[in-house]
Amino acid sequence: MLIGTSRLTWLRCLPALLICLLVSACASSVPPPARYMLPSDQAVIASGQPSNTLRLSAPRLAHYLDVDGIVMQLDDITLNAAREHQWAEGLGRQLERGLRARLTQALPTVRVVRAEGSQSDALTLRLDIEQFQGRFDGFAVTSGQWQLLNSQGELLVMENFYAQTKLEEDGYPALVRALGNSWDQAAELIAQEIRQGGYVD
Repeated sequence: MLIGTSRLTWLRCLPALLICLLVSACASSVPPPARYMLPSDQAVIASGQPSNTLRLSAPRLAHYLDVDGIVMQLDDITLNAAREHQWAEGLGRQLERGLRARLTQALPTVRVVRAEGSQSDALTLRLDIEQFQGRFDGFAVTSGQWQLLNSQGELLVMENFYAQTKLEEDGYPALVRALGNSWDQAAELIAQEIRQGGYVD
């Protein structure tokens, strides 16, 4: 029995078509990445008239932190940005917004604003974030350096900060909450240094 040329060609292509269908089905079944936001406090309403203004510059992130994926430190030298667990918003914006809220709460006599334009007699706070990640020993760590400048742009103080929080359980939700706690500690440390240095009333 003879088989037509067109039918024979179709039969030869059938395995390739089946493979393509299988691959596309597998690709379509890959779930989207889970996305996370750092915990946020309730909005703080300042009482009274603030006597000082603090301009908060957007934090500058280490290059390896300026990515969508949440970063894990796997050992003393290896870092990995997760593909399936990502920030819902840029990390720098989340850190800036959270720090502004926390400093407003910790420094009730200070009006904390974004560093946009120029304001007379305002201090400026700058931050470099060197670490903001989970670590292989079960801690969420953040570290970096902050600088406080006067209204003329002159450096008043420059200090390092470091904070860590033990994860309560395994998993990325626990890691994100622990990172938020570490950021709370860093904000309180910065506010304490500003108060003790007498830079604000």
